[in-house]
This record gives sequence, structure tokens and C-alpha cells, in this order.
Amino acid sequence: MLLYLIRHGDPIYENDTLTKRGYEQAEAVGKRIAHSKIDRIFTSPMGRAVLTAVPACRYLNKQYSVEEWAHEILDERLTTYPNGVRQSISMLDNNLFRENGQEDLSYDEAFSAKAIAPTEMKKAVEFIKTNGDIFLEKLGYKYENGVYKILRKNEEKVALFCHAAMTRAWLSSLLHFPLHLVWSGLDITHTGVTIIEFANHESGYTCPRCLCISDTSHLYKEGLDLLHNNKIEM
Repeated sequence: MLLYLIRHGDPIYENDTLTKRGYEQAEAVGKRIAHSKIDRIFTSPMGRAVLTAVPACRYLNKQYSVEEWAHEILDERLTTYPNGVRQSISMLDNNLFRENGQEDLSYDEAFSAKAIAPTEMKKAVEFIKTNGDIFLEKLGYKYENGVYKILRKNEEKVALFCHAAMTRAWLSSLLHFPLHLVWSGLDITHTGVTIIEFANHESGYTCPRCLCISDTSHLYKEGLDLLHNNKIEM
């Protein structure tokens, strides 16, 4: 199985919708998803994710299913580090997650990193892992002691339209990468496509492998700008 995680288009957060640029990005990624012949489409319940999924559904003549657990991480990612002001950890300078030797923290120790410790990210990651594993089990892969038992050899391509922080947190869990290093070293741009493979090994067990992260080739193909998060020219 291939699992496609697609971030929503350029958003208007205040009313949970998309900008004109965001709608154009949604059309572009819809064509890309249709070209990949996606079998099933799921989406977060949040408006900006649903609106981004709509063109793919139209091109593929498919209906989307809402996964309530796949909503964005909100208050759980607020930190008071380093200046006492509550803000999202996604807004911090990325070096703050690795300063003073913190880069060597293990997966479990990552939640004690100075930037993450004041947050409820551990709770958020556990919520995403628990519900993500329920989702994956329905697709044929049951989590067992660090790997996934293949309940059925799913050859489908499955798309989930969701969010940047939620995707990064799930990648941390799926790939067992320490959360503070994910936040320091990985980012997902608007309509960035991340693909996770669940290979159907004859042993009957598998584990997720990231084939690409935040791919935006669909934006280039449609002649749209390649600004990362509407800020950085790529």
C-alpha cells in the first residue's frame, strides 16, 4: 500500500478556507493525485483540508471519507519557550530544538526538549498514533511491537488530505524519529505530497518507509509559484 499525505492549500486560517492561490494549488494537486490513480480518498474534518480534497475527488469521480482524528494540532503545540510568550512550536527558530546537545535526545526523551516540554505535544502525538493505527488496521496493517502485521496485502493507493503539524507528528510516530528532530529538520508546504510505503513482505510483517516528503512537482507542472509556505522561493 502507498499512503499519500497531502497538506491543504494556502489557507485563510480565520475562516478555515483557502485563498485564491490555495484553490489553484488544490486543482494542481488534484490532477497529480488523479494521475497516480488513487483508490481511496480521506480527509481531515477541517474546511481547508476538505476544500483541497475536492478537485481530486472530482477528477477521480470518487467521494471522500472524513477522518475526524486527522484534524490539525492546535493548543497542544503551544510553548512558552524561550521567552515566556505562548506560541506554536512551528513558529520557533528551528535551532532551538537542537541547542545545548539536545540533538542527542532519544525518541522518548524528545518530549523533554526545552522547546517541547511546556507543550502538550506528547498527548497530541499519542492521540495521532492511537487513531492512526486504528486507521491503518482498517486498511490491513496492525501495529505490533514496533512493526505492522499484514492482515491483508493491500495494493491500494490511499490519500489523506490533512495538515502540516499533524503530518509531522504522525511521521515522527510512524518512522520513530524523535519529535524535536522532526520539528527541527522537516517541514511540509502547501499541498506538499508525502508518500509512505507499506510493502507487503512475504514474512507477513512490514513497517512504513517514506518515499518522498512534501513533493510539489504538481505546482511546477501547472506553472504555479513554488513558494514554501508562501515565504521561501524554491
